Amino acid sequence: MYNVGVWDILLWVAFPYIALTIFVVGHIYRYLRDGITWTTKSSELLEKKTLRWGSMLFHYWLLVVLGGHFIGLLIPKSVHEALGLGEHAYHTIAFWLGLPAGLLAFVGLLILIWRRAYFKRVLAITTPSDWVVLGILFFVMLFGILATLSNYNGSFEYRDTIAPWLRGILTLSPDPSLMVDVPLLFKLHILFVMLLIAVWPFTRLVHVLSFPIVFIWRSPIVMRQRCGDMD
Repeated sequence: MYNVGVWDILLWVAFPYIALTIFVVGHIYRYLRDGITWTTKSSELLEKKTLRWGSMLFHYWLLVVLGGHFIGLLIPKSVHEALGLGEHAYHTIAFWLGLPAGLLAFVGLLILIWRRAYFKRVLAITTPSDWVVLGILFFVMLFGILATLSNYNGSFEYRDTIAPWLRGILTLSPDPSLMVDVPLLFKLHILFVMLLIAVWPFTRLVHVLSFPIVFIWRSPIVMRQRCGDMD
């Protein structure tokens, strides 16, 4: 058992729950008090070509990255082993699939940042909260890529430390001692993720929770023309 200090408790117990509380309460507050701003504030009409490339690279490959995080962090290591996925095989797959996906998503983010700074019409409608989100995302992805590169040989087994710590946070049984000896790059990656979660409700990221799933079962809209309009 590692010695757990005050900062460990603040960073790996208090901060995650503060961020999650702000995330939940902030979304409810914004929806009830300022629902009209619940939008992506799309700038597609101002510039399309660069947006298309940046958005496709960022969103599609980010889904791959998030899928890898789900498998590695939320599914226990014992399940991987029960399925015949040994430690060496797991880290080989995680590195050679996760790193390219992360790099491509990061390139997409850089394109989106450049687009907002370069095109004057897009820059004119860019708000301070947009820059905050882009800045946090930049460091989230940068530290994630650097952490992956630093662990190319799988010497740090995050499935024995970060993964159970995260599952403990979600099940209300946090153990900050698991994070004491985690390498700095991984810690920075996680801290910026939690910061992103905390600012999420106050930015355009709220649109992520607005997927129009009701369209799946909504009846088709029938358009009819009145006879008088045909004369």
